[in-house]
Amino acid sequence: MSPAGAKRTRAAATRSTRRVIPTDVETVEMRAGSRAVHLTNLRKLFWPELAITKGDLLQYYVDVSPVLLPHLRDRAMVMKRYPNGAAGDFFFMKRAPSPRPAWIETCAIEHESGKVIDFPMIQDLPALLWVVNLGCIDLNQWYARCDDTDRPDYLHFDLDPVKGATFAQVREAALILKETLDSLKMPSYPKTTGSRGIHVYVPIVRGPTQKDVWTIAKTISVSLAGAHPRLLTAEYRVARRPTERVLVDYNQNAWGRTLASVYSARPHPSAAVSTPVEWMEIERGLKIEDFRIDNVPTRVAKLGDLFAPLLARQRRFELEGLA
Repeated sequence: MSPAGAKRTRAAATRSTRRVIPTDVETVEMRAGSRAVHLTNLRKLFWPELAITKGDLLQYYVDVSPVLLPHLRDRAMVMKRYPNGAAGDFFFMKRAPSPRPAWIETCAIEHESGKVIDFPMIQDLPALLWVVNLGCIDLNQWYARCDDTDRPDYLHFDLDPVKGATFAQVREAALILKETLDSLKMPSYPKTTGSRGIHVYVPIVRGPTQKDVWTIAKTISVSLAGAHPRLLTAEYRVARRPTERVLVDYNQNAWGRTLASVYSARPHPSAAVSTPVEWMEIERGLKIEDFRIDNVPTRVAKLGDLFAPLLARQRRFELEGLA
C-alpha cells in the first residue's frame, strides 16, 4: 500500500470509531442510504465476565469495517452462530437464511453431492451488521471470490499448538516458517488467530485450483515438519500426532474449509481478535490476549491495514512455478 493509501485507510478507521450502536435500547433500526438493518438484543451479554454486550460487538465491527470489508467482499460466508454469546453453544450455517433483506447478495456454490448452496456475501456495512446480528462472533469467508470459487487468492498455514505446546513454540514455528517462505521468495503476512495460534498468509496470482494450492501447502508443511521434528508436526491424524508440538495444518487449504477472517472477533475469554501483526512483533514476543475488541480499532487507526498486501495486485507469488 502506498503512504497515501495507508493514510486514507487510517483516516477512515479513525472516523468510524464514534459510537453508532446505542447502549440504552434492546433493538434499533440502523439505516445506510436506502438500506435498513434491524438489530436486536443489543444489551445481551456476549462476554458476561467482561460486561461486553452484543451491541459492543456490533460497534467493534463498525469501527474496523473500513479495513475489514475489502477482505470479505465478493466471497461466500460460512456463518458460525453463537446465539448465547461467546461461552455458549454454536452452530454452523451455510445457506443464507430466509426471510432476509432483498439487498443481501448470495454466492451459489455446488458441492460434491450436487447440492447448490446460496451462501450470503458481506458486500457492505449493512450486510456486515446483518450477519453479526445473527450471532456471528467471528467471520469465516471463502478463500476464492464468487466468480470462481475454486481458484483462491492466497495459500496459508495454520500454526496450531498440539496438547502440551506453548504459544512461545507457536511464535518460534512462525519464524521458522517465514525463513522457509523467504527462501522460496514467497511474501508472507502473519496474523494472530484470536484463539491459540498464528496464521501465515501468502498472496498468490490467481490461477491454480484449490487442490493445487492444498498440494503445495502440504509439500511445504511436511518438509518443514521433517526438518524440525522436535518442534513441528504435519500429522493430520489426531491419534498419531505427537504432543508438545506445533501443528502446521495444511489441510485448512482444502476445498470448502475456512479460517476466521482477519479482524474477526473470536469467542475467546478475553474477546480477542484475529489481528494482522508485523514479523518483528512476533520476534519480540506477543500474546493472543494483546489484541482485543477494545484496542484493535485504535491499533488500526494508528497502523492502517497490515493485511492490505493480500488485496494488492503487486507482489503476488506465481504459485504455478512450484506445481
